[in-house]
Amino acid sequence: MKKSLLIITLLITTLAAPCLVFAGKAKNGITTIEELNGKAIGVQTGVLYEDVANSGISAKEALPDSSWLYYKMPNDMIAALQSNKIAAYLIEEVGFFAQKYEHPELVRLDKASGYCDFAVIVGNRDGKQQKLYAQLQEFIAAKKADGWLDSLYDYWVKNWNPNTCKINNIPATTGENGTVSIAIEGGYEPFSFESNGQFSGYDVEFMMNFCAAYGYKWDFKAMEFDAIAVGVLANKYDFGMNIVVDEERADASVLSDPYYRCDIVFVLEGDNNTNKSFFDKLCNSFYKTFKKDDRWKLFVSGIGTTMLITVLSAIFGTILGFIAYMSCRHGNRIALKTVGVLNWFFEGIPTVVFLMILSFVVFQSSSISSTWIAIIGFSFIFGSGMYDMLCIGCQAIPKGQTEASMALGYNDKQLFFKIILPQAAKHFLPIYSNDIVTLIKETSVVGYIAVMDLTKMGDLVRSRTYDAFFPLIFVAIMYFIMAGILTSIVRCVEKNIDPKRRSKEKILKGIVEQE
Repeated sequence: MKKSLLIITLLITTLAAPCLVFAGKAKNGITTIEELNGKAIGVQTGVLYEDVANSGISAKEALPDSSWLYYKMPNDMIAALQSNKIAAYLIEEVGFFAQKYEHPELVRLDKASGYCDFAVIVGNRDGKQQKLYAQLQEFIAAKKADGWLDSLYDYWVKNWNPNTCKINNIPATTGENGTVSIAIEGGYEPFSFESNGQFSGYDVEFMMNFCAAYGYKWDFKAMEFDAIAVGVLANKYDFGMNIVVDEERADASVLSDPYYRCDIVFVLEGDNNTNKSFFDKLCNSFYKTFKKDDRWKLFVSGIGTTMLITVLSAIFGTILGFIAYMSCRHGNRIALKTVGVLNWFFEGIPTVVFLMILSFVVFQSSSISSTWIAIIGFSFIFGSGMYDMLCIGCQAIPKGQTEASMALGYNDKQLFFKIILPQAAKHFLPIYSNDIVTLIKETSVVGYIAVMDLTKMGDLVRSRTYDAFFPLIFVAIMYFIMAGILTSIVRCVEKNIDPKRRSKEKILKGIVEQE
């Protein structure tokens, strides 16, 4: 217990260091892009802002001696900036407006690095790409002409206020032409984010109106930004939002006409003139993380999804591993070879890559939900470990017990389930318990295939509050608790099957004493 408290304390101290830097100074008085040369620059993975060259030269070319660090989310770059890991970061101007609202100390360089056009990537899901593309092009052209896109941009971007900006009129749709699946970046204000249990933002309102205009129902799928284009190209989704237009992407995919354009800017940390006390800032952070918009419900939902994936994967994985062992137990060459190849595959491939292969290749045309794809993937991974555990545990039982049991008339089934397995369990259950803990931690990568688990919900909240302290600490503590609960269950099972730990009554159950 003391060790666990120490670990949690060290974790909080470590995470709090970069996250609670509320005051800052201008970074060396930098005022021009050229002064950033030779310094570390942050950029979000997959946005390509460092390669934008609309003014004749890209940011990478302008800063040949700088190092580029890639981050998954925009708020990760704020934390890196505050902890002096980077001197500045690149982001689109609309993202800066949203960050500035929560972090007034942020400043941008006057000169833009360039500008980007943003389009919708169109997939060929169910073979309807041509029809959807034509309708989308028609919709964008009409809404540009009547000024609706400009007013939408002004409302969500230029006048952004997280307290007041919302979709005031959700358009009605008959849905007679079916449903379109739309991949959006989860927690990306002001374009796509969750508010009071519903998706909102510029991209969401744009696609709602498109669907209503052409008789579709909408189905928004929140995910990591760098998984959007991959999922659409794998025909998992009909549309992918906020794709930066460049020649390579235009050649490899079907992109719509741009539906907005904005500058790409360098963001630095400026002076923080806030007079709030540390306690006030902590209370405000707690309010934004849990109470505002009932965000605690997001964490509860994420905990449920994580536990569902972990428990079902452990159950199905145990069954798969047991079946594999029983198939190989008597030396069946075909079974041994097949299981050996599968074990080699699961041990050698990164978990997140395996899940993405399942989602975007194996089940690309399937209607199976991402949660069940994650359960399938982790079941195979856990089953591989279960097979190895059974091999180790059963091999530890002396052969003399097998010979003695057969001499007493036990058949093969009775020998295994009554003699070998109960003793083997004593050897492999401690490893099984550790694998359960490993499994629950590995589920944190399922956000890459659009599963809204605990880690993903923490990311969504961080992306809305631009504050990492409470979301990260709470998520870490919940993983400790969930791992502890599942480990305790396994230990109870281990205690009940260990003859040395059972009571005399249980050991003698079924035995009739003779007078």
